Amino acid sequence: MKSIKSAKVKINLRKGDNVIAISGDSKGKTGIITSVLTQDNKAIVAGLNIVTKHVKPTTNKPNGSIEKMEAPIHISNLLIVDSKGKASKIGKKLNKEGKFIRIAKTTGEEIKNG
Repeated sequence: MKSIKSAKVKINLRKGDNVIAISGDSKGKTGIITSVLTQDNKAIVAGLNIVTKHVKPTTNKPNGSIEKMEAPIHISNLLIVDSKGKASKIGKKLNKEGKFIRIAKTTGEEIKNG
């Protein structure tokens, strides 16, 4: 039996990007990417995909607790927010120095990280 590998996807989203969720329970909400999980094609976004986690008792917390935290969300469910506040796909273009820069496809403006 062959093992199924997930397809290698080029991730154009980076830590610090302002993104909007286009599907799931957090649809329509925006947040900033705190980390990108390249192996799983997922990202953790502040304020999106909040889940409740039950924590077992430890020496630090003898009673245990119930914590709310952000869970990873697949990058296909995220779009970057451009300078005008609209969701946009990401394109690449050469600048004057010969480096590739990320551009918002809706406005054509350069995407600055952060």
